Amino acid sequence: MSRQAEKLRPVPPIAANPPPARRFFPAMLQSLLGVIVLLLTGLSVWAADTVVSSTRVWPAPDYTRVTIESQQPIRHKLFNLENPDRLVLDLEDVALNTALTDIAGKIGAEDPYIKGVRAGRFKPGTIRLVFDLKAKVKPEAFALAPIAGYGHRLVLDIYPLTPPDPLLAFLKRHESGQPETPAGATAVAPAPGPALTPTPELSAPEVTPPQVAAKSETPAGKPAARPARTASERLITIAIDAGHGGEDPGARGRAGTLEKNITLSIAQKLKERIETEPNMRAVLTRDGDFFIPLHMRVDKARRVRADLFVSIHADAFVKPSANGSSVFALSERGATSVAARWLAKQENDADLIGGVNLGIKDPYLKQTLLDLSQTASINDSLKLGKAVLQEMGGINRLHKNYVEQAGFAVLKAPDIPSILIETAFISNPDEERKLRDPSYQNKMADAIFTGIKRYFSKNPPLAPAQVANNP
Repeated sequence: MSRQAEKLRPVPPIAANPPPARRFFPAMLQSLLGVIVLLLTGLSVWAADTVVSSTRVWPAPDYTRVTIESQQPIRHKLFNLENPDRLVLDLEDVALNTALTDIAGKIGAEDPYIKGVRAGRFKPGTIRLVFDLKAKVKPEAFALAPIAGYGHRLVLDIYPLTPPDPLLAFLKRHESGQPETPAGATAVAPAPGPALTPTPELSAPEVTPPQVAAKSETPAGKPAARPARTASERLITIAIDAGHGGEDPGARGRAGTLEKNITLSIAQKLKERIETEPNMRAVLTRDGDFFIPLHMRVDKARRVRADLFVSIHADAFVKPSANGSSVFALSERGATSVAARWLAKQENDADLIGGVNLGIKDPYLKQTLLDLSQTASINDSLKLGKAVLQEMGGINRLHKNYVEQAGFAVLKAPDIPSILIETAFISNPDEERKLRDPSYQNKMADAIFTGIKRYFSKNPPLAPAQVANNP
């Protein structure tokens, strides 16, 4: 056959039905590819689920806070159910894990608003939390961006329909002799401290001055009852603010000491000393480990018609060598030093760390400071701060020997002399050990108390002012 004919030979047609061996391998490959696609799809869906890293529950007399923390924001829906009263929180695209299911064990019997909680998968892509309630409530849910070591947080605040009246609650406790520490909380027992003697200045004729008696103990170890108040004495109310609390731990010492625990302990000791006086009473803005926004601390003081507001803190700085105790008052014209301005910002950031719904307007933080009542309160605050600072200098080195000023949000009550006390630097290892020592805490409470008495000896309390326009 010629070479040309060979080139023109027709090609045999392809068989319509290939042999079984030739059909098997493409089909198997297609099935494997399908399985791989399904696996990858499933993994991508699983990976898209947000993982909750922790849950926390903070019961308080005013409200209960539930915090759900994760590394990504959580989309949610919140609504109420009745008969019985329940609160439902749906979490979208969230994985069900032990951090969520363990929340049931964090609801205590003493919680004023939540009876119990259940967590489970409601439908694909949705985890449902059902809160069984003790009464009808007013819930509020909001998201917080990462800050101060926290990831994304979804916060659920459960408020009663009728907010508790702090003045009425205090008067009921005061008349019944019931302790301020809530059920389930551990009261801080005072260590024996040095007996205080009256100072010579306590002789103002306008008012029977507070006399300080040595603290005697009953056989049961309880503080002796206060002497009876005479009819001519003007009852003095002092609001004691234990800084930070709950979601906001405050500063942390190198040994792990949390500022919120130190401030509460000293506040409770100071309250005990004030309660021994026949014409003085003390109110704690918080009496347990829970967070209170700064403006609510101010509001509590105003609603109990406080004569003074004393906020207790433990200082911190980036350098561990910083040391000493300080007293601060509000400033109308900016901070008295760069350090005071820095500290005020740190303390004001407590709202961001503790968690405040920025959609709620704060009447105090937006209030104009340049008015006569605020100016008078600042002048009295400086006098109070000076008296307290002098006493604190007897138990610890003073960081500055004068009262500093800055724009502290918690000091913005327009009609109450207010000071912020930094008891020591918790960031300093030596002073951290002091702050952990009950003996130092007692000495600090004694010093603050004596400074308050010294202030009233020179500035007798006037007739109680009316509380104006409480929100």
